[in-house]
Amino acid sequence: MGYSRSMRTLFVDADACPVTRDAVSIARSFGLSVMLVGNESQNLSRHAGRSGVETVQVGAGRDAADFAIVERLNRGDVVVTGDTGLAAMALGRGAIPIGFRGRVFTLWTIDAEMEVRHAEQRHRRAGGRTRGPSAFTDEDREHFRETLEQVLREPAEG
Repeated sequence: MGYSRSMRTLFVDADACPVTRDAVSIARSFGLSVMLVGNESQNLSRHAGRSGVETVQVGAGRDAADFAIVERLNRGDVVVTGDTGLAAMALGRGAIPIGFRGRVFTLWTIDAEMEVRHAEQRHRRAGGRTRGPSAFTDEDREHFRETLEQVLREPAEG
C-alpha cells in the first residue's frame, strides 16, 4: 500500500524526456535518489545500476508512467515532466513539478493550463490542428538545469 521513504526523491517522467541525463547528474550532485519511470519503449537500462538511480519500466498504457510516479510521490519530491496532467497530480500530492524547459508548475496556474490542454484536445478531436512545441534548444536545457538546481537548493517541505 504505502510507499514510504525519508528522503526527497527526484522523479523523471522518462517518456520522451530530453533532459534525463541532466536531471540525473544534478540530482546526484545534491545526493538525491532518482527514479526514472518510462514505458517499455524507453531504454532505461542504460541508467540502471548507477548509484542512487532506480528505474521503473511500465506497460505501454497511455498514462501508465504518470500513475506509477504519482503513487510513489511524497510531499517535497520533485517531478520532471512535460505532461500538464502529471504536473497537476504531482501538485496535488505536494510535489514540485518542473517542465523540460525549466518552468515550475504551480497551484496558481495549473487549472488554467489544464483548461488550455483540454481545449486543444477538443479542437484536435474535432479535426483541428494545434501547434506542437518549438524545437528544444541549448537555452532550454540551460534554463532547466538552473531551475532544477534552484529548486533542489530549497528545503523540502515535510
